[in-house]
Amino acid sequence: MNRNCFKYTFFIALALGVLVSCKVTKTYKHPDVSTNGLYRDQQSADTATLASMPWQSLFADTTLKSLIQEGLTNNLDLKTAVQKILEAKASLQQSKASFLPSLSGNASASRSKQSEAGLNFPPGIDINTLTTTYQAGLSTSWEADVWGKLSSTKRAALATFLQNDAAKRAVQTQLIADIANNYFSLLALDQQLEITKQTLKNRIKDVTTMKELKEGAVVNGAAVVQSEANRYAAEVSIPDIKRSIRETENALDILLSRPSGPVNRGTLANQKLSGDLQTGVPTQLLTNRPDVQQGEYAFRAAFENTNLARTYFYPSFTITASGGLSSLTLKDFFTKSIFYNAAVGLTQPIFNQGINKARLHTAQAQQQEALNSFQKTLLVAGQEVSNALYAHQTAVEKQDARSKQIIALQKSVDYTQELLRYSSATNYTDVLTSEQNLLAAQLSGVSDRLQELQAIVNLYRALGGGWR
Repeated sequence: MNRNCFKYTFFIALALGVLVSCKVTKTYKHPDVSTNGLYRDQQSADTATLASMPWQSLFADTTLKSLIQEGLTNNLDLKTAVQKILEAKASLQQSKASFLPSLSGNASASRSKQSEAGLNFPPGIDINTLTTTYQAGLSTSWEADVWGKLSSTKRAALATFLQNDAAKRAVQTQLIADIANNYFSLLALDQQLEITKQTLKNRIKDVTTMKELKEGAVVNGAAVVQSEANRYAAEVSIPDIKRSIRETENALDILLSRPSGPVNRGTLANQKLSGDLQTGVPTQLLTNRPDVQQGEYAFRAAFENTNLARTYFYPSFTITASGGLSSLTLKDFFTKSIFYNAAVGLTQPIFNQGINKARLHTAQAQQQEALNSFQKTLLVAGQEVSNALYAHQTAVEKQDARSKQIIALQKSVDYTQELLRYSSATNYTDVLTSEQNLLAAQLSGVSDRLQELQAIVNLYRALGGGWR
């Protein structure tokens, strides 16, 4: 009768716990965040997006693709991100294991001597105060997930695992963009160096020409000195460009996780990026941008930690059992030596409500922080898309005007040099100004092309491309 009563009490308590647990923890829902207007001046409803293109299809330069693949294989930040995924996976497996009962075994042999005086037996009774006990057994313990504590822990661990996976993909997309941008910067510096070297050659010829014109009394000594200064102005800028090339190579080597050294590369003129600059709709950032996904998973983990904090206000229900063999002699160890016990426990916190409330308030604050961070990440993503689009637009707009400017300045240099030879209506200052403006425009033209290429790369990353 007592045994049946115990069984009924156990199942009633468990059933009541399951019913009450529906009110303890909350079901996760995606945060209600607005994506309206994230793309400034972009109102397209077309869901086609550049982000869906594999990075191998975006870049045509085989040397660049080889460098990107090398970076994806060797980059240390990416390797660290993979290790964090493995850590999160182990934590997830640990949280799943907590649903299973624990089981441990023990074996012992103990020898004890009792005090005859301490036993206080009447005189004449002969007792053995020296005993040896042999014992072997198993013990198990299981906590019922009545209030959803273990389930919340598992869901938090899963969210953390997914968060680390998204973080790894975010590192990958950023790595691809960094390698491409540094590669294009290197090509632009190469071209600027070539332009400057050619300018230096022309100005060395100018010095010779000015000396000849001075001998013909066409110009004075000031023009010769100015031409020499103009020559050195071009020459002195070359070491700075070379230094920038070396530093960019070194930065690229760090991304590739290899010692500093020269980087094999093509030319800026041969660079072509495939694909239309389609942005899709802002809502797609939630599924395409790894860092946005990372932010949501962080919020989800914080949400489940808040659920976990709520369960501490309710009693824990545990079942423990142990059993085995115990005997004072080895010969009787396997006969009449079986023992066992089982217990059902219900533990309700009483005097630690302050700790539980503080734990809950902390978890709620961290959940709100995670939500704010997620919303900010989404806003930054929209900003980056808008910035990249506008950077590409302005770069394209500048290139047409820049090419016309360079043509006009080249003509200006030619005309002023001719006038200097045959007319006194001009002087070397006009030639100097025209040459300086031409060099500046040529270097800026290279920067315009670099801006266009990097804007496409940055748009690709901003939309969430590179991890597929």
